Amino acid sequence: MDEADVVRALGALAQETRLRIFRLLVVAGPQGVSPGQMAEALGCSPTTLSFHLKELVHAGLAGSERDGRHLIYRASIPQMNGLLGFLTAHCCEGQPCEVNQVICTDCP
Repeated sequence: MDEADVVRALGALAQETRLRIFRLLVVAGPQGVSPGQMAEALGCSPTTLSFHLKELVHAGLAGSERDGRHLIYRASIPQMNGLLGFLTAHCCEGQPCEVNQVICTDCP
């Protein structure tokens, strides 16, 4: 992950609603969440949700796929792990430590 990707991802997460959406997607795991479920859980309008989802997708932190008539959004766990890895790459003066462990190894 390069610095431009990191800045884009951190910029996307530096907004309360987008952070809440991303956390909801992480909790949902591989099955993902529909926009209707997210709007209900977060108490935001579909228009607001759509705007924030677009920003998360643009930053590579979320993706979507069609399931029949519905869109299902999922967190991009590899992108999240890449971001965390970038932020902690040189902790502990380069010595192995718990912080450098991959956060989610069971996720796709």
